[in-house]
Amino acid sequence: MRIDIMTLFPDSMRAVLGESIIGRAAKKGVIDIHCTQIRDYTDNKQMQVDDYPYGGGWGCVMMAQPLKACLDDVMQKAGPRNSRVIYMSPQGKPFTQAEARRLVADYDHLVLVCGHYEGIDERFIEECVDEELSIGDYVLTGGELAAMVVTDCVCRMVPGVLSDPECYTGESHWNGLLEYPQYTRPETWQGRTVPEILRGGDHAKIEHWRRKQQLERTRLKRPDLFAQFRPDETDEALLAELEKERSRMKLTKPVTCRGAVPEDLPVIMELLAEARKRLAKARVDVWQGPYPGEETFREDIAQGNCYVLLYENEIAGAFSLVGPGEVYHDEDLTDGKWHGGAPYVVLRRNMVGGKFVGSGMADYEMRFAEEVAKSRGADSIRLLTHKKNLPMKQLLSRHGYRFAGNVEVEIQPGRMGARQAFEKELK
Repeated sequence: MRIDIMTLFPDSMRAVLGESIIGRAAKKGVIDIHCTQIRDYTDNKQMQVDDYPYGGGWGCVMMAQPLKACLDDVMQKAGPRNSRVIYMSPQGKPFTQAEARRLVADYDHLVLVCGHYEGIDERFIEECVDEELSIGDYVLTGGELAAMVVTDCVCRMVPGVLSDPECYTGESHWNGLLEYPQYTRPETWQGRTVPEILRGGDHAKIEHWRRKQQLERTRLKRPDLFAQFRPDETDEALLAELEKERSRMKLTKPVTCRGAVPEDLPVIMELLAEARKRLAKARVDVWQGPYPGEETFREDIAQGNCYVLLYENEIAGAFSLVGPGEVYHDEDLTDGKWHGGAPYVVLRRNMVGGKFVGSGMADYEMRFAEEVAKSRGADSIRLLTHKKNLPMKQLLSRHGYRFAGNVEVEIQPGRMGARQAFEKELK
C-alpha cells in the first residue's frame, strides 16, 4: 500500500506518521507513505497557493493549478497502480471502519488531498477527486489531521503492519460492535480487581464473556450502532443471558463479612429455606431433609465457625468454615486424591439470599471464606457438593477449585448419598 498526502505541512505529517507502529512498518517497507508540499508546485512567483474567493466572503481558497500540478507529479512517481484520489472534506461521506476496509481491499494507492483556509477550488474537485471523506461532523483548520486518521486506520490493516489480523478484527467497529474491556497487571488496582473469569485460564469461557461484553457495551454506549447490528443465533442466546442478568440486583455498595451471632439465626434460617426451594426446583438432592437445621447453625455460631455477609446492613448470605482440625482422609474418597495437605479448613453450608442470586454475592462469599481460612493458617479449603449442583460447581471453577474425587456421605440417618469433592490450595 502506497499513500501520498498532498499538504502544506509535510514536515508535521512526517513527524507523526514516522512514529510508533506506522513508522516502523514504513521503515520495514510494508507500507510506503509520502508527504508532498503543494506549495512547491505553484507557478506564482510569490509561492502563492491561495486567493480570494469569487463572490466575496471570508478567507482564501486554495487554487486549482498547484493542486493539479502536485497531483500529476505524485501520480507519475507512484507509477501504474490501482489509485484513488480522496479529498478530506467536512462535506464528504463519513469515514468508518467499513470504509477503511473497502479502501484496503480495493486499492493499493491512495492520494489524500488536504485543503486549508476556506477549502479548495471546486473545479479541482470536479476534475481530479474520486471521492470526499469526512472524519466527523465538524470543521478543522485543514485536512491534515483527517488525512493522518485515514492513513493510520487504513495502514494498520495492511498485512504485515500488525503482528496478526486478530489485532484489529477483534476491536471496536470491525463487526459492528464495540470492543470488550481490557485489563493488565496488577491484578488489583485502587480496590478494583480484574474479573475472575479472565484469570481462570478457560479460553472458551473467556471468549463467551468477551462477546457478551461487546454486545452489552454497544447497547449501552452506542445504541445507534446496536440498532443496526444483526445478531446470529449465538448472539441471540447471549442477549437473552444479558436480559436475564439485567433483571438481577446490582451490587453498588460495599459487601462486608462478620462472625454470626445468635440473633442472626432467624434470618439464616430464612436463607436456608430459600436455598432449599431453589435446590428442589433444580432437582438437586441437597438439604431436602432435616439437615441442616437450626441446631446445626446454632452450634456453628457457638464454635465461632459461622459467618454472615452484609449488604446495606442486611444479611445477604452465610457460610460455615470448620477447622483446621477436621479430617478428610484420602480413603474417604471412592476415587481420586486430595491435592493439598494439612492444615486445611472445610467450607460448609454456604448460601445467599434469593434476591442476591446472580448479583455476585456468592463470589464475595468465596473470597471472604478464603480470607478467614488464611487467617486461621490453613493451606487449603475443602468442600463437598452434589454433582448436579451446577451453579455451585461453576462458582468453584471461577475461584480456582479443583476436583479431587467422589465420596459417599450420610445425608440422612441410614441413607447415603454421592457427592463430589473439591479443593483449593491457598499457597
